This record gives sequence, C-alpha cells and structure tokens, in this order.
Amino acid sequence: MEQKLLTLADVAELLNTSSAQVYALVRSGELPAMKMGGRGQWRVHPDRLAQYIETAHQSTAEWVKQNPLREDVSEGSST
Repeated sequence: MEQKLLTLADVAELLNTSSAQVYALVRSGELPAMKMGGRGQWRVHPDRLAQYIETAHQSTAEWVKQNPLREDVSEGSST
C-alpha cells in the first residue's frame, strides 16, 4: 500500500504542534516538503517526517550528553 502525503496540518497533529511551527520547519529546510498543485499546497512524505523525527532525537541526545544535569539542580526547582 502506498503512503499518503501529509498536509502541514497532518504533520502538526502528529508532532503535537502548530501548523505555523511546521510551516517554519519546512521553510527553514529542516523538514523536507514539496509544493503541489496550482495553489502550491505543501505536502510532506511520511518517510521524510520519520527522518526529521529521528534527526531531532539524535540532536537532542547529543545536546543532553554535552549539557548534563547537575546533581544540585533538578528540573522544576524553584531556586
């Protein structure tokens, strides 16, 4: 079965973010997409979205390694 191309609204729902944020990702080149039709509607291939998510996970993991949480600081502390 062929995979359905996703609208920016579809991607926003899957990523639990706004369509504006997804549009910004597309326009910056972080999330590969294509324009279709006379009105130039954006579409994202599901494989490209999966690659974006994997890259984001890898980038985050690298950031966490380079920025370890200090023992005397915990997330959500009020100090």
